[in-house]
Amino acid sequence: MLKVLSPYDQSLIKEIPFVGKEVVEKALEVAYDLFQNQSKWIPAHERIAILERTIAIMETRIEELTKTAAQEGGKPYIDSKVEVLRAINGVKLASEHISQLKGEQIPMGLTKASENRLAFTTREPIGVVYAISAFNHPLNLIIHQTVTAIAAGCPVIIKPASSTPLSCLAFADILTEAGLPEGWCQPVVCKNEVAELLVSDPRVNYLTFIGSAKVGWYLKSKLSPGTRCALEHGGVAPVIVEKDADFDEMLPLLAKGGFYHAGQVCVSVQRVFAHSDIIDKLADELADLASKLVVGNQMDENTEVGPLISPKEVDRVELWVNEAVEGGAKLLTGGKRISDTCYQPTVLLNPPADAKVSTLEIFGPVVCLYSYSDREKAIEIANSLDVHFQASVFTKNLDIAFDSVKKLNATAVMVNDHTAFRVDWMPFGGRDSSGIGMGGIQYSMHEMTREKMMVFKSRSI
Repeated sequence: MLKVLSPYDQSLIKEIPFVGKEVVEKALEVAYDLFQNQSKWIPAHERIAILERTIAIMETRIEELTKTAAQEGGKPYIDSKVEVLRAINGVKLASEHISQLKGEQIPMGLTKASENRLAFTTREPIGVVYAISAFNHPLNLIIHQTVTAIAAGCPVIIKPASSTPLSCLAFADILTEAGLPEGWCQPVVCKNEVAELLVSDPRVNYLTFIGSAKVGWYLKSKLSPGTRCALEHGGVAPVIVEKDADFDEMLPLLAKGGFYHAGQVCVSVQRVFAHSDIIDKLADELADLASKLVVGNQMDENTEVGPLISPKEVDRVELWVNEAVEGGAKLLTGGKRISDTCYQPTVLLNPPADAKVSTLEIFGPVVCLYSYSDREKAIEIANSLDVHFQASVFTKNLDIAFDSVKKLNATAVMVNDHTAFRVDWMPFGGRDSSGIGMGGIQYSMHEMTREKMMVFKSRSI
């Protein structure tokens, strides 16, 4: 049995039986049969209607979905409500973009050999989608991995994170209630070794994975030839702060980007490179903001920073921070565990370049500040790791802003905003070790389809 625990006090929320390889194999058989038999495909207008009904149902259950996501995932109640609203909007985006899954006319007659021909492309569903999800956005990530597949016309099998399966199961029930035919979205709560069995199966046409780089690249190596994938891993997000930055606007953004969901976001603010002229002011004021954040039970509407997902993560963050301080970092605020599950929002000044907090994704409530006098050198250090996801720069100088955007190695660079900014219709994904493929509702839908071209020959053309 899987015991789903509250990250805050480790109290039991619910027990769910793990399914074995026989159940997972059966799920794949069902999904594969649905795709192979085109008479069972769901027409576009029916997919739109199903998703519209899904939205209507979700809108009546915002409070219920919020409590489920917050309770199992540890994200504060107020932020979990925002996640639910985003999830509803994500379903809406998917429904609206079904009409954009279209091809184009390919010109013919441009050479003698292509005379008397008409050619055009269409987009078809890619096939069975297998999704492996993460804990940190237990509802919205499920939306991005399942609704996109359904909208594209693909049957999907979804394995939620073992720590947060309840939001996934609740959403699957809503899809069924909305009229999604049986087999088109199948959640499987199973152990990792069982989940891995589907990865290498040739009946899976597309793998979407959100999680650690170590696991993601390993799974990619197991894919059957021809299976496409999208991998979303983590980053060690850098921020460049020039001396002309607007402190009043910047400080709350850095605090939000660094400590939102206790830093358990793949694009959390982690490494802030600040000009030497303003580093002391920034350090003092960011530390002051961090020290005032309310940490505690995620179900309390006053909580701003909730627990980490498990006690072992608190142990790890504590170890990394202690290592940095012992190596010469200045502890400006925090640096201690509050309980077995909560850790103080922490700000470190000038950790060693080789410390874990400087080189690895912390995935905890820790922000590191580094002083620089040469922006080019700061960007070089920012780019020096093998993970590149989102980054940001704070400046009033347009030339510096554009130059930094150009030189920072990232898939997205925010100007005068934190690195964790995201809306669900924008492209989102890592490059290099941080991932492959592109997320965002319509981008995922596009990747879950493939082109087919028809060339028609006739003397009358």
